[in-house]
Order: sequence, then C-alpha cells, then structure tokens
Amino acid sequence: MTEKNTSPTRVAVIGAGGIGGLVAAHLAEAGHTVTICVRTPFDRLVVERDGRTDTVDAAVLASPEGLSPVPWVLVTTKAQDTASAAPWLEKLVGAGTTVVVVQNGVGHEERVAPFVGGAPVLPALIYSGVERVSPGRIRLHTAGRITVPAGASAETFAALMQGSGIEVAPDPDFLTAVWRKVLTNTAANPVTCLTGRRVGVFREPDAFALAKALMMEAVAVGQAEGAQIGESDADKTLALHLSYNPETGTSMLYDRLAGRRLEHEYITGTIVRLAEKHDIAVPLNRAFLALLRAVDNGIRDGTIER
Repeated sequence: MTEKNTSPTRVAVIGAGGIGGLVAAHLAEAGHTVTICVRTPFDRLVVERDGRTDTVDAAVLASPEGLSPVPWVLVTTKAQDTASAAPWLEKLVGAGTTVVVVQNGVGHEERVAPFVGGAPVLPALIYSGVERVSPGRIRLHTAGRITVPAGASAETFAALMQGSGIEVAPDPDFLTAVWRKVLTNTAANPVTCLTGRRVGVFREPDAFALAKALMMEAVAVGQAEGAQIGESDADKTLALHLSYNPETGTSMLYDRLAGRRLEHEYITGTIVRLAEKHDIAVPLNRAFLALLRAVDNGIRDGTIER
C-alpha cells in the first residue's frame, strides 16, 4: 500500500484507454481528485491487477460542458486522436495548468501545442503492459514507469505522482529516451498486430530475428536524429520483451482486436518518414507500414472484422 500524496490536487485525464485508465488509477491512488474525460461513457473505472479487482475513485465525464481549468491535464489519447482532445483542453487549460502528453511516437509537444494556448507542455513516455478489456475496465500485466525530460516541470510532476505506485524518471537526454521508447514499439506493435500474437511470439527465433532487424533500421534513423542509441539498445529492448509475461499484448494488437483504428503512422510511419528525410534505407519498416495501412483501411471500411 502506497502512502497518499500530502498535497492532493485536481487532475483531468483525457482518454480512458489502457494508458489513460492506468494513469487515472495511479493518480486516484495517490489521493488526487481525478476526472476522466471520455468519448464512450461508462459508470466507473475498474482495474484488474495482482489477482484482485479495484474500483477507481474518479469521476467519468463524456462532455466538457461546465468544466473549469485544473492544475494538471494529462492527454493520453492515441497520437492520431490528439485533435479530439481540443474541446476538453479548451475548458480545462488555464493560466496555472501544466499539460502532460503521455503518448507514443515523437513530437509530443508539437502535436498538442495548437490546442493549449501556450500552456507549458511536458512530454511523457510510459512503460507498462496494460490492456483495455472493455470501456471502463483495464487489466495490468506489468508494472511500469513514466519518463519525462529533466527540469522544473519534471520535479513538480514527480511530486504530483508521489504515492501513486508508479515511478517518474526524469531524463536529461529526453531525445535519446524518446528513441529508446520508439524501439520498444518498432517491432512489438507491428509484429503482434499483424500476427495476432502476444509478446510470447518473440521467443520464436524467426520472429526474434525479424524484430532485431526492424529495430536496427530504427536505430539508424534515431542516430541521424541525434539520439545516442545503438545495437545494445535494440538488444536491451528485445530482452525486455522476453522478460514480460508472454500473454502481454501491445496497444496496436488491442486496437486491431477491438476494431479500432491503428497508431501505425506515428510508430512505423514516423520511422519511414524520418528515414526519407535522412536518405536512409528502411525496407522492412516500409513493408510493415504498407501492411499496417492495409489492415487499418480494412478496419475503417469494415472489411476486417474482429
């Protein structure tokens, strides 16, 4: 049992997928007053973890009407859905608000900047195995941590999360941290999505070798962008995948199984676009992007069923 924060405050979490639900649960556990902002309404947030089921003490709202600014807003939508947070941000962001963007990909600040009126933005990377089982119900497979760029905002965010049960890790080289996070998604998300398998698939030699090759293409792109990464980072990422419960899935797999649009353009698509910028060949990621676009188009037009 964690000790609750001695300075409770009002926090809004926009998005109630696996990550949004998890962050909301941690914040409520820390003793904060949490509002979860959703598109699909549900009565309560339930978390399955460690063999038990907990109901989270948080308000769930499907409309921003009547809301006023709060000190902290966490945007946890998928990257492609950032613009959908605009009506919420318009109501929730004020002079004293810090906006934390907890998403995959690169360019967190640039994605949300048009909607926050100059409010300070703190990009955040979360490492956790969490699954949205149904609206309002999530299942935690692995514990995690949140990485943010070192600085004053990181310190106040860490204080906010004190007693939440999740570690906040400030990193002075956030660019490198971003690309290490990119590596965790480069193979895991596309391979699980396209095969319909969970991370146990990487225990098979062929899948392991393919994952390594996908990551090494991403390493070359990350290096060109200025990240201090190399082959050892790919190896550490693969070791991380193998350390997980083999039944742990990925956000892209969960989205495909649920018939939701995929985040491929902000994961594989980012690697391909930046590779073109630096004239780097990434044939495997390019092939995967074509396949992921085909799957996503099938989800969109209904030719691919759950």
